[in-house]
Order: sequence, then structure tokens, then C-alpha cells
Amino acid sequence: MNVLIIEDEKPAARRLSRMLAVLNIEAQQMLHSVEESLNWLQNNEHPDLIFLDIQLSDGLSFEIFEEIEVKSAIIFTTAYDEYALKAFKLNSIDYLLKPLDEDELKVAVNKFKEHQPKQSNVQVNIDAIRKLLINPIDRKFKKRITIKIGQHIKMIPIDEIECFFSENKSTYIHTIEKRNHLLDNSLEYWQEQLNPEHFFRVNRTFIVHINAIKDIISYTNSRLKLILHSYAEQEIIVSRERVKDFKNWID
Repeated sequence: MNVLIIEDEKPAARRLSRMLAVLNIEAQQMLHSVEESLNWLQNNEHPDLIFLDIQLSDGLSFEIFEEIEVKSAIIFTTAYDEYALKAFKLNSIDYLLKPLDEDELKVAVNKFKEHQPKQSNVQVNIDAIRKLLINPIDRKFKKRITIKIGQHIKMIPIDEIECFFSENKSTYIHTIEKRNHLLDNSLEYWQEQLNPEHFFRVNRTFIVHINAIKDIISYTNSRLKLILHSYAEQEIIVSRERVKDFKNWID
């Protein structure tokens, strides 16, 4: 299998390459920008499979498809799950949510091996995903959450939630009233219900509200540590793979 990695963050690209090596797959090349990818694809035989980040250092990777006809299957590696997951699923495109998980990578690779999607599907899928990424205005996001407290049902406005977090396979919210409440659904479910302008998933455990951030501190291994106004039960670390997108989000 010929595999190409297009990822602007070199540490993330190297990590993906190592993860593929465990599956006995060697990455043919690692590219880091739209321009570099265009030059390479115009002058080399297209691989069987491309692992493709959406936002590269010099633009969106969709620009590649506007310039050349890509003859490869695509597995996206992306942090844009807030409003892109449905597009990926509807169009039967594989995706991996950053930070990458070894088991999810194995499932995605096996799915590719089993189905070998045709190149003719690529452009249709790209257009659908681009539309949701660039024009999410029709999405309706949660404005409040209802929780049960004893025999009572309480409504909590979404802007009163500092963060969503997972603990012991359960999902909770922490509110500005300094209280934790158990939720019925998973963190992945809630991530799709929240406005990405206000909420960001910083790692596999936490989704934070932008107004809840009190301080941002440089941390080890090019990561960031967040201090919230009231939540202080666990350290909240922005994973290295999400630092760039996090900085773009708060900018």
C-alpha cells in the first residue's frame, strides 16, 4: 500500500507515521502545505491512500482538489469535528479526530482495505464537507441543557457552563455556580451540539467555553495549560495536536 501524509505540523505527521508503522504500513512521503502537496502530486504517481489534514500552513487542503484531480482515497485527520462529522458520515469518508487514537486508526485503515473507495467519489465528498466547514450558519446549537436533580428538572443556559468533561466513563458539566452535573450522553455527542465559536475540545477529556478561560500558560512539549475561573479539579492541557487550532479559535 502506498501512503502519503499531508499534515502541516511535523510532530503530528511523524507520530502518524509511527502509528502506521505499527500496522506494517510505511508512509511514502510526508508533506506540510498546499503548495508542497500540489508540486508533489503533479510530479509523482498518486498513492493508494492519503491521510489529509484540512487546515494546512498556507490554506485549506481543499485547494489541492481545485487544482488537480486526485486519484487517491482520502482519510481525513482533523480537529473540525464540531460540524464536519455528519458530512464525513453521510458521504462515507473515513476520518480521524485529533489527537489520533491507535484503535481508530486501525479501524479506518481496515475500512479502506475492505472497500477501496473509488476516486470518482472524492470530489462530491469534498464539496459537501467544504460547504459545512465554510457555511455552518444553518446549524442550530444547544442554548440550554436540562438535567434532573432528585425529583426536579433544572434548565442550565449553555453560557453558564464552563466546561464539559469525561471522568470514569461518564460525562459531566461544570457550571459558573461551581457545581458538577452528570449528563446522559457522551462527550462526542455534546461536542456536536455546541457552537464551535464558543466551545472547543482541547483534548480527549475536556471541552471548554471561551469565556471560562482565565489564563493560558505555556506547558511542556509545546502544549498549553488552561486555568478556568472556577473549575480546578483536574489540569486542563491543550494537546499538542490541537494547539494551533486552539490559537486560531481564540484569536
